[in-house]
Amino acid sequence: MPGERNKTDRVDVVIIGAGVIGLAVAAEISSRRPGLGLVLVEKNETFGLETSSRNSEVIHSGIYYPPGSLKARLCVEGSALLYRFCDDHGINYTRCGKVIVAGSPAEEDSLDRLQETGAANGVDDLELLTAVELGALEPNIRAVSALYSPSTGVVDSHSLMACLEQVALQNSVLPAYCHCLESIEKLPHGYRLSLTIPDGSSDQLDTDYLVNCAGLQADRVASMAGINLEEASYKQYLCKGEYFSLPYSMCGMVSRLIYPPPLLELTGLGIHLTKTLDGRLRLGPNALYVEQEEYSVDPAHSEEFYRAVTAFIPFIKPGDPEPEMAGIRPKLSGPGQPFRDFEIKEESGRGLPGLVNLIGIESPGLTCALSIARLVADLVIK
Repeated sequence: MPGERNKTDRVDVVIIGAGVIGLAVAAEISSRRPGLGLVLVEKNETFGLETSSRNSEVIHSGIYYPPGSLKARLCVEGSALLYRFCDDHGINYTRCGKVIVAGSPAEEDSLDRLQETGAANGVDDLELLTAVELGALEPNIRAVSALYSPSTGVVDSHSLMACLEQVALQNSVLPAYCHCLESIEKLPHGYRLSLTIPDGSSDQLDTDYLVNCAGLQADRVASMAGINLEEASYKQYLCKGEYFSLPYSMCGMVSRLIYPPPLLELTGLGIHLTKTLDGRLRLGPNALYVEQEEYSVDPAHSEEFYRAVTAFIPFIKPGDPEPEMAGIRPKLSGPGQPFRDFEIKEESGRGLPGLVNLIGIESPGLTCALSIARLVADLVIK
């Protein structure tokens, strides 16, 4: 490894990207085959500094995604795996539940469709609530009806990632932080990676298998490997989501996550109310396509957030939402384009055996981390 190895050394597996997905893949592969030489390459100084740490931390149940899609299957499977993993390793979470509220008959139809989709995906605990039943659960929320998902929760994503890193380290995975991938060369057997290492110099690393978990840069990494992004439909679009927090005095006003019906084509799940593990209330995210990675939050959007939720969260007032943070998700669907599933593919069909690409891993990626890791490990370990 750079700084610790002869430059001619070769490893079995290199994973690009130490977000929650890359960490989960490293933990899974190394747990199955502890003797493998596995290096986790990350351009930042530590794990999870981009999409994985800038989200709602919600454990989704799997009700939004078309039956038969990877997102649906991996979300339902991943939710169960994630709760079990958190129990086994003492990671903080709450299975607080979520209500998706309807403010009109048209939105009630949307709830019916969500319940049908959830049932088709194997989510068997959904319950339609009348306004009276909703009031018994959440007396400060206003709606004509709601869909209740009791298995939705919130997880401490940083502790989850730290635990996955520890599992990988115990299995002799070598993390290479502050290592920036510059190019990929196809070899007769495997790949040669050119890297910029922490002291600014260049180094190379050869590997039999290459797993692209680069998140926001996953399409760029695929292109480095020789894949035409347009032909493969691997171009990612950056979709920014801003979050606003509510005054701490409002913490006791709700007990569960409160969502509107999802946006058309799943651009996002609509500006919703989440309750963090420390009790704070947060609104967001919105969905803004951007050309580059930047994480500012526009204070002028406070009014937009207020208007988006005031119909079903009547206790907030104009000016209550305060800027908190922003995140960016890598979407395969651009503005106005239809739903796109995850792309998780071993690329032998494109003449690149041993390359596994994970493209467009957005929500519910956190929920799916462990199920995605199992799928990738199946592709790598023959």
